[in-house]
Amino acid sequence: MSLSPVTALPLRLLAALAGLALGPALAEPLRVGTARLEPVEGTALPGFPGPDPQAALDAFRRICAAPPVPVAPQVTGSAADLAASCARAATLPASEAADFFATRFSAYRVIQPGPEGAPERRRGFLTGYFEPELEGSAEAAPGFATPVLARPDDLVSFAPGETRPGLDPALRAARAGETGFAPYPDRAAIEDGALGARAQPLLYLRDPVDLFVLQVQGSGRVRLTDGRAVRVLYDGRNGRPYTSVAKLIVREGHLPLEGLTLARWTGWLRAHPETGRRLMRANEAYIFFKLAPVEDATLGPPGAAGVALSPGRSLAVDANLWRYGLPFWLEGNVAGESGPGRLVVAADTGSAIVGPARGDLYLGTGAQAGIRAGDLRDAVGFVVLLPKPAAAEPAPATP
Repeated sequence: MSLSPVTALPLRLLAALAGLALGPALAEPLRVGTARLEPVEGTALPGFPGPDPQAALDAFRRICAAPPVPVAPQVTGSAADLAASCARAATLPASEAADFFATRFSAYRVIQPGPEGAPERRRGFLTGYFEPELEGSAEAAPGFATPVLARPDDLVSFAPGETRPGLDPALRAARAGETGFAPYPDRAAIEDGALGARAQPLLYLRDPVDLFVLQVQGSGRVRLTDGRAVRVLYDGRNGRPYTSVAKLIVREGHLPLEGLTLARWTGWLRAHPETGRRLMRANEAYIFFKLAPVEDATLGPPGAAGVALSPGRSLAVDANLWRYGLPFWLEGNVAGESGPGRLVVAADTGSAIVGPARGDLYLGTGAQAGIRAGDLRDAVGFVVLLPKPAAAEPAPATP
């Protein structure tokens, strides 16, 4: 049977001409990177939004109150819709936190393609990080000889997606000179004096392993010999790729993967200083810092979103894919706690956090938080909560 000219028109064009919206079955699925987002009702998420949604609301409000930071243009999450959710959260009673996350956002499970011929992957990978607490000295002294360096004045950091002509697009920073830009020296070159007079120490730690831990975590608290406590905050990196030293230790057969904790591999580095130095220098990435007071001992350092991290609630995500401030429901047991899941908020990023279902959960300050972070290597489901358009926001109840 032949079709008339009208019925032969593409279905989408017909819908547009009629001013009709296509049904969900005909709409293209939302995608983030190689993953697709599968709509899911909040009632289909066992235990959602968890026993303490007020803690997630507090973390969300802190991001809402902070000035916006530059983000990659392709990130998922509407800035306008998120701002509308922030406005609603600002005056929300804490007792309504659960209803806020259940009604003001649409839930989508992140589904990743499996290897060729294999089923889709419905779980991602969650690790943990923490704020180390270290001993230090304001001046070089016996037992304190490892400098923590301030950001050099010739370091130029690139915004997400930004590159420079003639440089490897994978580099995230460069060295500015009179004739243009050049790759910034790597870790080994910096340790060998490549920065010259630009290497300005902020304070001194006990050994290179302490510095390495500080750089891997991105920030820390340091208790100085004079009794003061200061916060050492991330202030830029040399843009070189990050290599996991723990993986190198396992690959070379020095320690087994099973039972490999932060305490164990850092202890091995200290017990084998020559080999340890070689392996640490294989990580080309180098972090520079700045000092700040410890204003609230219950919160962590500022994350990439510019706000203090909330222990157990702040999630580092791939900043090329997700907008800071988006809530996530992590399905499964998280950080050794039995339960159906945990509600967290995207507030930070990291060079090793790559992909739509990859996260790093901030767990707090000090040795115990470090143990929990080192033990956290869990397969969990990632459900992102995307803010509904402002026009779809439920009207507040009339008193």
